[in-house]
Amino acid sequence: MLFSDVLLTVDYDRTLTAADSTIPERNLEAIRYFIANGGAFTVNTGRSVPMSVRELIPQVPVSAPLLLYNGSAAYNPATGELSHCRPIPLDRKALVADLQTRFPELTLEIQGVDAHYIFRRDAGWERYCDHSGCPWKYADPNEIPGPFLKFAMYGQFRENTVASMYRATEAELVPFTRATAYIEKTYGDVVDVFRPCARIIDIHAKGCGKLRAARELQKDMGRSILVCVGDAENDLSMLEGADYAFCPSDGVVADRFPNVRDCGSGAVADVILEKIPAILKNKP
Repeated sequence: MLFSDVLLTVDYDRTLTAADSTIPERNLEAIRYFIANGGAFTVNTGRSVPMSVRELIPQVPVSAPLLLYNGSAAYNPATGELSHCRPIPLDRKALVADLQTRFPELTLEIQGVDAHYIFRRDAGWERYCDHSGCPWKYADPNEIPGPFLKFAMYGQFRENTVASMYRATEAELVPFTRATAYIEKTYGDVVDVFRPCARIIDIHAKGCGKLRAARELQKDMGRSILVCVGDAENDLSMLEGADYAFCPSDGVVADRFPNVRDCGSGAVADVILEKIPAILKNKP
């Protein structure tokens, strides 16, 4: 079957990957088949360039630019170039000072184009970055190079992967609820705030989002059908606005969209091998 009309963009964590952050081989085999038969495939993720270069790109075959920072930029792995950048229009130093003073129990991170940066010692965060192969630094906010595309707030890392961030007690959720409400009230005119999992907050420039990035890429590539797969709150715009959307059966937003199998069993492969052929078969 030819997939030359289709752009497929999928979330990374717990959509393309299993809950333990490994990628089911079934997904990778299906992606290779999809690309070999003309499909345009890429990952549409909150992850950054440095996180993707070290972890995602070596493992995942793609045939289109990566959509990173929750849609704040597109990245071409072949050339190393960023495009469609939408920086956050805030003073980084003032923002860091404000949020660290108000929420000292949370780790504030700016995800740069060369590394991830924080401003207070956090050994768990260091171990997470090292395990993921992501370069990290401590720096003055004004010394961070490149556009200001995304920042995040984390709880304590209990493991070397993101898996533990999906688990939280009621008490642990309190500062995240407070921080989300404060950022939306104080900076909500210029940023969007998402909770990709229980103990992470993602923030990027207002109005960019995964859907906008996917539609821009669809236009660039001349594909008539946009299919998207995701599992969490920060995927909602992409899923709600796609031509066809699917969710792993164990996804946070699985009750809102047609389901495929759980992420650990190869949810993306189901979309490629079963759902897209049915879409194309029934296409007028």
